[in-house]
Amino acid sequence: MRHTRIVVAALALLPALLLTGGKALTQEIPGYDRPFGEAHASRSEVIAPHGMAATSQPLATQIALDILKKGGSAVDAAIAANAALGLMEPTGCGIGGDLFAIVWDAENEELVGLNASGRAPQLMTLDYFRSAELDAIPTFGPLPVSVPGAVDGWFELHGRFGRLPMDELLAPAIAYARDGFPVSEVIANYFRLNHRRIGEYPGFAETFMPRGRVPQTGELFRNPRLAATYEMLAADGRDAFYSGEIARSIDAHMTEHGGLLRYEDLAAHTSEWITPVSTNYRGWDVYELPPNGQGIAALQILNILEGYDVAAMGFGSTEYIHTFVEAKKLAFEDRARYYVDMDFADVPVDWLISRDYADERRELISPDAAAMSYPAGDMGLSDGDTIYLTVADADGNMVSLIQSNYVGMGSGVIPGELGFVLQNRARLFALDEDHANVLEPGKRPFHTIIPAFVMRDGEPLMSFGLMGGAMQPQGHAQIIVNMVDFGMNLQEAGDAARINHKGSSQPTGESMADGGVVHLESGHARGERWQFRRLSGHLSR
Repeated sequence: MRHTRIVVAALALLPALLLTGGKALTQEIPGYDRPFGEAHASRSEVIAPHGMAATSQPLATQIALDILKKGGSAVDAAIAANAALGLMEPTGCGIGGDLFAIVWDAENEELVGLNASGRAPQLMTLDYFRSAELDAIPTFGPLPVSVPGAVDGWFELHGRFGRLPMDELLAPAIAYARDGFPVSEVIANYFRLNHRRIGEYPGFAETFMPRGRVPQTGELFRNPRLAATYEMLAADGRDAFYSGEIARSIDAHMTEHGGLLRYEDLAAHTSEWITPVSTNYRGWDVYELPPNGQGIAALQILNILEGYDVAAMGFGSTEYIHTFVEAKKLAFEDRARYYVDMDFADVPVDWLISRDYADERRELISPDAAAMSYPAGDMGLSDGDTIYLTVADADGNMVSLIQSNYVGMGSGVIPGELGFVLQNRARLFALDEDHANVLEPGKRPFHTIIPAFVMRDGEPLMSFGLMGGAMQPQGHAQIIVNMVDFGMNLQEAGDAARINHKGSSQPTGESMADGGVVHLESGHARGERWQFRRLSGHLSR
């Protein structure tokens, strides 16, 4: 067994995991001498010799650790934690949604990716929405529901990397679903928000309002319907979901309530093993998954930033914030034009993440003014809520996993008595037939959820990710910059105040040419915030 030293930053919004291969931390992490007194120097890193898990819910993290202690693999622990989060944080994830993962296979020394996102139903066509006189797919209700891919993702991961039986992995979540768990403050607030959005849909009250109202902070919440669904998965495997009783219940509910998803769409679903793509940022090989997700936007941002002396700018400086935001705008214009299901389009991934292209795009940035908009690159071609988790085991296997129902709890459609909400991911299709992300039956929609991974000198270094829709690639890039350029350790890199630019053209076809809005977390110095506003013309918060 290879000895490893594992470091993890277990943050509510940014779990991240680092594998140092047994070397001294001071040799692996720039800035190991912590800058005490800085706003981001708030907590020490967590270190463990045999395994580590980071999720957004303490009980889910404990479940993952318990699975590791029983001899389960990193993937086993991640599946068990994800199942628990589908119960404990249904406001951001669940088996009605999709899943993506990057896995470091220590035995074969190989980095592999899994795209477990679902496709548009066969009945979901442009003609359907035109006949309904809709110019966009609704966010809620039965119409934005695409095939849920998460369950198939679990079983694909388990079949390749699992050690313990699936019934053992689902047992903790089943027990909590039957016996109850205390609802956290954040999730109680999200329950209230989602009740306003989707509380009128059939099954919401019966599933999520056992006392006639949504769960309050600290109350025990039970979901026996979800427990029964998990028991079917434990007994009958993924076929229970895609061709068995669960599939038939989904079909019946969608047919009754005017949805487009059918049994045949579920039965035809498959996940896809894919090869992660990467760029090298000052010696760190940063890996993302190729489209239909937005991961390569983080690589494009890093490629543009590498042409600047970011370290000399200083963390939180006006110059750095301005440069970062402009690099983000450039990447997101390409995101809107090119990032689509690669089974339906020739997406120029190699070109988009190339150094030559980054050099070309960097020339568009002015150091003195913010652009209202940028053109997408031309090659001559014709709010999301989420959970992220990461686990490492004693053998050095690591998994970076992200899972979501898209907006809030999803579409609001709760099929039968199954205890979960179906996703609304199809909302991200464009209804413009000239757009690359145009709706087509059997096509995977554009996805915001992205896992990430870092290699260094051929060795696995870090598994990381975060939640937050379009914030995700921005956050990925900032974590890398914080560590590489600003000398932060792993915990500091996640705690440091972040930049979030909202704007740029959208994958649904909408165009934003007003420069957007920059949100700065409160750790940024007030003087820098106002200076940035004067320099760039952005509104800062």
